[in-house]
Amino acid sequence: MKRQNQSMITEFILIGFSNLGDLQILLFFVFLLVYLTTLMANTTIMTVICLDRTLHTPMYFFLFVLSCSETCYTLVIVPNMLTNLLSTSPTISVPACAAQLYFFVGLACTNCFLIAVMGYDRYAAICNPLNYTLIVNRATCTQLVLASSFCGFLVSVVVNILVFSVPFCASNRINNFFCDISPVIKLGCTDTNLKEMVIFFLSILVLLVPFVLIFTSYVFIVSTILKISSVEGQRKAFATCASHLTVVIVHYGCASFIYLRPTSLYSSDKDRLVAVTYMVITPLLNPLVYTLRNKEVKTALRRVLSRYSPPKTV
Repeated sequence: MKRQNQSMITEFILIGFSNLGDLQILLFFVFLLVYLTTLMANTTIMTVICLDRTLHTPMYFFLFVLSCSETCYTLVIVPNMLTNLLSTSPTISVPACAAQLYFFVGLACTNCFLIAVMGYDRYAAICNPLNYTLIVNRATCTQLVLASSFCGFLVSVVVNILVFSVPFCASNRINNFFCDISPVIKLGCTDTNLKEMVIFFLSILVLLVPFVLIFTSYVFIVSTILKISSVEGQRKAFATCASHLTVVIVHYGCASFIYLRPTSLYSSDKDRLVAVTYMVITPLLNPLVYTLRNKEVKTALRRVLSRYSPPKTV
């Protein structure tokens, strides 16, 4: 009977927003607006970095890669979520669910590592400015990005194997709006405690280890900034770190709340709200923070707009 039930499950039902009734239509338009704004904002950041030569530095190279990764990240989750909001029976096949989880986890882990790399870049720029171009050269930037992506998707492969090696024979109803780790693995009809422990350990490696490295970097950064004699110099140094710190707090805060807890403590309603923030709002926050709080990006944006805007007719 167990084998028969396993073979019958070819798709999952996503019930994340099904209890909201007519509010789903409102959510559709809200999320669609945020999604389009996110795509436009990240595309703008990437375009400005490409077109303005003053932004051809390691810091903005990493920001370009992060914006690209965030754009792909939203493409994995949001379009399917918008479709499901308009569907009376939102479903996803098991292979599509596995693919979604693979790219979601891979890109999310890559972003965590990239944000840590950006922290290292700020450390090298402020604490060792004379050797900055030697420490963070073009080859090093490329290697750090490739290493972040490789490690991120390596973790994703392991997570996917752990989650989808579980036989699904209890239910096919995922209590979320996308295929996330905890809601999917909870559908298994065998003991998953060992697999959940391994996934929890991987979450610590992906979230806590980079965060500790970022924190350590900023201890040295703050110590170095406080040694600067001029107040203006201190202000400029802090300003270059403010945008990155904002992204660190929001990104690692939301991710830690969701993934650094045992599955038994998973609360569908509260975690779904945090997940929406993490999947939908955070990718929009990054370009907005780096645009609104960064004078260099704002100046470059004005230059690009003036350069490529049509001439005024008299």
